[in-house]
Amino acid sequence: MAGILTRIGIEQFAVTFDLLIRAPRAIVDGAEVAAAVGVRDGRIVHVGPLTSADAQGAVEVVQLGTDEVLLPGLVDTHVHVNEPGRTEWEGFASATRAAAAGGITTIVDMPLNSVPPTIDTGALEIKRRVAEPQSVVNVGFWGGAVPGNLDQLRPLHEAGVFGFKCFLLHSGVDEFPPLSLPELEKALIEIASFDGLMIVHAEDSDVISSAPAAHGQAYTGFLDSRPRAAENLAISQVIELSRRTGCRVHILHLSSSDALPMIAAAKRDGVRVTAETCPHYLCFDAEDIPAGATQFKCCPPIREAANRELLWQGLADGTIDTIVTDHSPSTVDLKHLDTGDFGDAWGGIASLQVSLPAVWTEARRRGFSLADVVRWMGVNTADQVGLSDRGRIAVGAVADLVAFAPEEHFTVDVATLHHKNAVTAYDRLGLTGVVRRSWIAPVGQLLRT
Repeated sequence: MAGILTRIGIEQFAVTFDLLIRAPRAIVDGAEVAAAVGVRDGRIVHVGPLTSADAQGAVEVVQLGTDEVLLPGLVDTHVHVNEPGRTEWEGFASATRAAAAGGITTIVDMPLNSVPPTIDTGALEIKRRVAEPQSVVNVGFWGGAVPGNLDQLRPLHEAGVFGFKCFLLHSGVDEFPPLSLPELEKALIEIASFDGLMIVHAEDSDVISSAPAAHGQAYTGFLDSRPRAAENLAISQVIELSRRTGCRVHILHLSSSDALPMIAAAKRDGVRVTAETCPHYLCFDAEDIPAGATQFKCCPPIREAANRELLWQGLADGTIDTIVTDHSPSTVDLKHLDTGDFGDAWGGIASLQVSLPAVWTEARRRGFSLADVVRWMGVNTADQVGLSDRGRIAVGAVADLVAFAPEEHFTVDVATLHHKNAVTAYDRLGLTGVVRRSWIAPVGQLLRT
């Protein structure tokens, strides 16, 4: 902390703070330290030792307990809010309340499953008008890359989307069709011309078409319908197109550990590729999913326990950059819990409110620190979308902060979550880590690149 004091200067200690938080435990610069954090006009203006700041002029002073850790607000760059058009699945009011309760203070909304999808500037403006009066956390937007909207990519970029999402197979909704590989290459060339980012749902449609169709209550049947080979082939194709075009690409919701060596090799070669995984791939395993438990259905699927451990290793060595929720809720009826048929059920897991404790519970079992979790879910996710003033406790950063009790245990009760629909794979799961309070400033800001 001595270096921080030198940079700030002693004269800063007498300033008036809107908020002063004294935290015996805080995550600062990748380590857990005791810190005083001063906030003015929505920004962090002081970070120093616990007794460094004068509280006399502070409007509000908060003293955290020794059982709490001050975290930066987390940044979730993969959230399906679904509003407008499918607001009965989720909406900005419910999603952002859930995010805040879970320590997530910034979300970036996916361009589907809303209607219209965010594939042109008109749809983007519709989404912004809907989101602004309802959101209690900061919200940004991805654009979509679909057949026929190549001429919309630059206008969407100039309008402030953080990048573009595409699928290489059917997305699950007809209004967001997939790109062929030639179409993907053309989109990457266009996006590279303004140094944008393409994020890819990487599963190969031909491999999946050749696999047995999902049906019935056995989870193994669903797993067989989405083989690792589909991910592996698609990821290799995306990497090669990135190498050829120079476009930045990001692999979404990585579930196949087989792809880790090729991602690591591409990074070493200077290919501009990053990758994410999700809490459900890190917490659950295929062997333990009961028959008919369609709340666990997602695409790509949750794979075996050995695969899960390799994903954790990929996080440890930096091959996987971020952890995001892929919060993809639906109404309860679409999960077909009554029949338990994995072929009929909607594929998506609601996890926005519980992602931090879920990841922390599993991370601490494997010897990772809370600073590691903040790096994967705050620093790196913020940096991925160019929000370098979020996801960290530092002078000049946005004052989005979270009081987290990392040793407190609780059992998830889906009925108490802010998600609009009471269905999640985490229901009745025992977790460690409770968000006790979130500070969000400025509240509900709509973000642009």
